[in-house]
Amino acid sequence: MSAIKCVVGLGNPGPKYAETRHNAGFWFVDELARAAGVVLRAENKFSGEAARAGTPHGDCWLLKPMTYMNHSGRSVAALCNFYKIAPTELLVAYDELDLNPGTVRLKSGGGHGGHNGLRDICAALGSKDFHRLRIGIGHPGHKEAVVGHVLSRPGKAEHQAIAIALDAAIGVWDTVLAGDVQKAMNVLHTAT
Repeated sequence: MSAIKCVVGLGNPGPKYAETRHNAGFWFVDELARAAGVVLRAENKFSGEAARAGTPHGDCWLLKPMTYMNHSGRSVAALCNFYKIAPTELLVAYDELDLNPGTVRLKSGGGHGGHNGLRDICAALGSKDFHRLRIGIGHPGHKEAVVGHVLSRPGKAEHQAIAIALDAAIGVWDTVLAGDVQKAMNVLHTAT
């Protein structure tokens, strides 16, 4: 089990997208940064905002790519290559249509499931072997409505449910950092 050395939150930059469902990964990294007492700063060489958080398991980088969702891989690969972080030491947090708001799931490896940010990261790293934190945002019901759904704001009840799920994920964070993703999964998947 490898300790997690980098957490990437997926989203789109700018105030227009800040509160949209597609930015749930950004919200998670913002919460981690607050909990760790670090501030994300623009890092041009990584095409994103980054911060290094000291943990009992070593340093862990927090990253929010500022490339827009579909080009997230460029930012992730730049940081991982620079600091020699293997895919198995990486966790990517993102919005998940197939989970209801209030549900959050950990997963190791797998495909991109049609998520463009994940697709780009898999291509840029040449690997699917990274960990994922899937943050439920719910499905609008029709394929044609997906883009409008992910790029709009959740309602108040939905937003609260997502916030509670993010808190649950923060609650198992030390276990994830230590590399015991299976143990964290067991706790998290029972709680949400």
